[in-house]
Amino acid sequence: MWYVMQVRTGSEENIQLQCQKDISSDILEDCFIPYYEEKKNIKGEWKTQRKILFPGYVFLDSRQVVRLYSNLQQVSGLTKLLKTGDEVVPLTKEEVHFLKTFGGEEQIVAVSEGIIENSKVIVMSGPLMGKEGYIKRIDRHKRRAFLEMPMFGRVQKIQVGLEIVAKI
Repeated sequence: MWYVMQVRTGSEENIQLQCQKDISSDILEDCFIPYYEEKKNIKGEWKTQRKILFPGYVFLDSRQVVRLYSNLQQVSGLTKLLKTGDEVVPLTKEEVHFLKTFGGEEQIVAVSEGIIENSKVIVMSGPLMGKEGYIKRIDRHKRRAFLEMPMFGRVQKIQVGLEIVAKI
């Protein structure tokens, strides 16, 4: 089961390292942070950069939530595991499936490519293909798409790399 831990933004990688080091692998199967790639113009050259997809969140995979929860108390910087009331709840099957297809095994969302046809974005390749309905706005200059999607029991606003190659 995948669980989501809320942490202070900017401390995600530090907390991921603490979890991997301090919690045994029979309790914590995986601890990861989904990333996205975007292209950025640095000194006239387009470079691909990697950024955190959900700032302030670290993902945990465990079948033993009670033992995981007690082990997480030793992690400095943890704010909380996402809960419904007093119960720690895992991500739904749909959310896990979405994250696996969106970021792949490595949990890295690559830059997608698309076109604009009659003021409508059509993604031709990449992880955004078929997910155009989540796009709320694009920034062609910075080569980004801003998405709103239901995740963690509420609507999450995220951004991913999107290169528009043509406007028809």
